[in-house]
Amino acid sequence: MKDLNLFGFLFESMCVRDMRVYAQANDGEVFHYRDASGQEVDIIVSLRDGRWGAVEVKLGGGQIDDAARNLLALNEKVDGGSMGEASFLMVLTGTEFAYRRTDGVFVVPLGCLRQ
Repeated sequence: MKDLNLFGFLFESMCVRDMRVYAQANDGEVFHYRDASGQEVDIIVSLRDGRWGAVEVKLGGGQIDDAARNLLALNEKVDGGSMGEASFLMVLTGTEFAYRRTDGVFVVPLGCLRQ
């Protein structure tokens, strides 16, 4: 707990592992996104039927706004005609409550994924 940066990386690894398990159970895959401009998204969930979603992992609530902006920026870059629209944009957190923001981005605690 003295090294929150390390703890954040461990939390992200745990989230990626869980998302990979849930994606595989639904005949999907999990990827990481990074483009030439340096934009990065922690998790892209891709299902065989073409649906996809993007997830940013943030341990604390203070980073949710930045994560949501990053997801919305990625969504603007994607050519919806060829890739289809994102099925969801989500910030996966270590916070307590799940909700949908006014911009449409879901904020979901890791513990809610199992339900």
